[in-house]
Amino acid sequence: MNEPTAQALGGSSAGDILRRYFLATRPKFFTASILPVIAGTAWGATLAGQLDIAAAIVALLATVAVQAASNVYNDVGDEINGTDRNNASRIHPFTGGSRFIQNGVLTLDQMRRWAYALFLSAMALGLLLIWMKGVGVLYLGLAGMGLGLLYSLPAVQLSARGVGEIAVAIGCGLLPVCGAAWIQSGSVDLPLLLFSLPVSCWVAAILLINEVPDRVADEQAGKRTWPVRFGQDTTRWLYVGLHAIALAAAAGLVLLQVFPWWTIILPLALFVGGWRAGSTIATGQDPALENGIKTTLAIHAVGSLWLTVIVLLTQL
Repeated sequence: MNEPTAQALGGSSAGDILRRYFLATRPKFFTASILPVIAGTAWGATLAGQLDIAAAIVALLATVAVQAASNVYNDVGDEINGTDRNNASRIHPFTGGSRFIQNGVLTLDQMRRWAYALFLSAMALGLLLIWMKGVGVLYLGLAGMGLGLLYSLPAVQLSARGVGEIAVAIGCGLLPVCGAAWIQSGSVDLPLLLFSLPVSCWVAAILLINEVPDRVADEQAGKRTWPVRFGQDTTRWLYVGLHAIALAAAAGLVLLQVFPWWTIILPLALFVGGWRAGSTIATGQDPALENGIKTTLAIHAVGSLWLTVIVLLTQL
């Protein structure tokens, strides 16, 4: 896919400017925040016996705003440390950032200000949600925004310290699933945590396989991701391990009799898909690795939708 250019995304009209800034957020990947919120909302609403649709919409918008802000700020952080600028092995649009700064579509300062504006919009939505559902939302919001900011903040940069993958698993898995469920039902328990675990693992797997083609540039920039720390072979097994944990969590829901036995069939199929996608990590080469990335994205989408549908069918 062609990278964005200043020529293609130029123009001074309001529509041109809005389009530029919207695309800078990488909206194609908003499923990473939308689907967990939908799954968590289904769980909480089913448990409560009713759906607070207004709260669900605000929670969804706030979560997407946090992801959009995190995406933009990640581009800022990776331009400052040089990894995106020097990344010759990227697989666009999946790795190497949005390329908006490197290709002159927006400047570093414009992207930084846009990230802050998005974080402020998430805060405003969070305040509205606090008014609707109580102060408990504050802690969920602070945790989500904190992880999104600290993931790329140059002074901290969790992504460079070997915990970025865990931060993404929490910020795009456990928090939005459990938070959306809590907003509807007011409770969090062991089955809900198990329910959130596959989503956490699937989204961490997306980040992990995306980091593989970027490993050389990341290492040069001092960004010590798991592929940089452990190498391709170990990264492959870490990736497969994430899919194994997702399958084990689904099995745990069956053992706890939350879900019927037949619901394990799709997670088994998704694990097989993850195993095959993991084999592309050993090559580290495009186009095999690109196919692995696409498979990982599909596993996250299909799996998250599966969780939602099963909750609605079983009625907990």
